[in-house]
Amino acid sequence: MNNIENYNEKIFEDIKHIDEEGNEYWYARELMVILEYKRWDKFRNVVNDAMVACANSNNIIDDHFSQVGKMINLAKGAKRKVLEYKLSRYACYLIVLNADPNKEVVALGKTYFAVQTRRM
Repeated sequence: MNNIENYNEKIFEDIKHIDEEGNEYWYARELMVILEYKRWDKFRNVVNDAMVACANSNNIIDDHFSQVGKMINLAKGAKRKVLEYKLSRYACYLIVLNADPNKEVVALGKTYFAVQTRRM
């Protein structure tokens, strides 16, 4: 996926989840893949920067970056619990603002989350 034509706002809608109360959220690891980050440790730095921006805007971090555990499959049927974040739309917006600006999908994400966040 190297072309902006390969992307549209549907890619962000496709990974959106809705909880039992009708609140929308995204998982950080799913967003990481869409934003073309290959390694969690690199993307975690972006998430951390977004959390700082959230706090500096006088918002409560836990309201937008809810830490949850996630089980992943390993070799030979083993499983391991890893850190995951349940993200609000605002958290996603802050993440794309802090993501690598050289990635075309980041530009699309900025537009998508900015427009959608304002609507909310």
